[in-house]
Amino acid sequence: MRLIKQNIERDGSGSITLYPEEPEDMWHAYNLIQPTDLLRASAIRRVTTESSTGSTSSTRVHITLSIRVTSIDFDPQAGQLHVSGRVSEENKWVKVGAYHTLDLELQRNFTLEKSEGWDSVSLDVVKEAIKQDKEGTVPAVVMQEGLANICLITEYQTVLKQRVETGIPRKRSGRASDHDKGLSKFYQVTLETLLRHVDITQPRPLLLASPGFTAAGFQKYIIDEATRTGNKALLANKSNFVVVHSSSGHLHSLNEVLKSPEVLAKLKDTKYARETRLMDDFLTLLRKDDGRAWYGPSEVEKAVEKGAVGRGGGVLLISNALFRSQEIGTRKRWVTLVDKVKEDGGDARVLSSDHESGKRLEGLGGIAAILTFPLEDLDEEEEEGEDSVPNETEQGSII
Repeated sequence: MRLIKQNIERDGSGSITLYPEEPEDMWHAYNLIQPTDLLRASAIRRVTTESSTGSTSSTRVHITLSIRVTSIDFDPQAGQLHVSGRVSEENKWVKVGAYHTLDLELQRNFTLEKSEGWDSVSLDVVKEAIKQDKEGTVPAVVMQEGLANICLITEYQTVLKQRVETGIPRKRSGRASDHDKGLSKFYQVTLETLLRHVDITQPRPLLLASPGFTAAGFQKYIIDEATRTGNKALLANKSNFVVVHSSSGHLHSLNEVLKSPEVLAKLKDTKYARETRLMDDFLTLLRKDDGRAWYGPSEVEKAVEKGAVGRGGGVLLISNALFRSQEIGTRKRWVTLVDKVKEDGGDARVLSSDHESGKRLEGLGGIAAILTFPLEDLDEEEEEGEDSVPNETEQGSII
């Protein structure tokens, strides 16, 4: 993402113009644009005109529209972002209040103005989006006999590029050759598909995962084909191929793959590997039950208020899904929490809900914290508070 223009005042008002350059930028835009924001971008709209004789004609015109956002629809596989809303500025072709959907595209500017001003989390999203030293994308193939899912693991999400399915005859006594031919054909189709989507000669890991020996067989097939065709660049990169076990060839098995020691060793410096380690550290502390790991909105907020998620190892883990709330007050609640942790010297990590670590965090309510010192009974305090609220009779209500 390229920053074209930034005009933000000290009170958070103003606008930012961005230029998306690659599909990953659409993911950032999805996390940036919220309902009630003002979005300005180019659009194509069909316009019907009526002549003096009463005949009508329909034409498509290129215009620039400003809309007050009502909803966002994101397709991560296609990298398409559709933003709907009411037109906020009248022009020659469209009246104020008319509904329109803007399709944000690569290589086309869009300008965004936040309805409640630019908070720290939104500005951090922009900062990450325009960062030049982005970590590399890691390709992965999760497979079993006859099935392969070809994926790209980016810094923020996992994208399924293509699914390969071919029929392989079962092994039967005296007919093993049919199975071997079918398996070889499956490897061939998978490699051809992989090469269409990924440059596997780049010096980066290629993850191959499967139950049994399917992934190891595919690795051997790739190397044999590179040797046969004299592909020196591919042969030079074979040390980066990582074969790991998975329970199946389905996409959900990628979660366990990303937690395997072999993969973590290869990806130790990437954002999602660091987040995976943080989630593992949190769950280890949670099992110890020593008061240094808490999850849930009210419990974590109490820990932050007590200064337990600050300097000296405090970590706030919060899902980016919480910041997509259409309730302005809800979003402000989480932004305030993130800011407080940073002010106290703690580490505030916004985890992607499209990665394995973020999915695990969502199972805990989307928010958790590693504390610098133990706190006990944060959940019991809430229960006591609820029990102590007087009922209507005690408050003197008329019965």
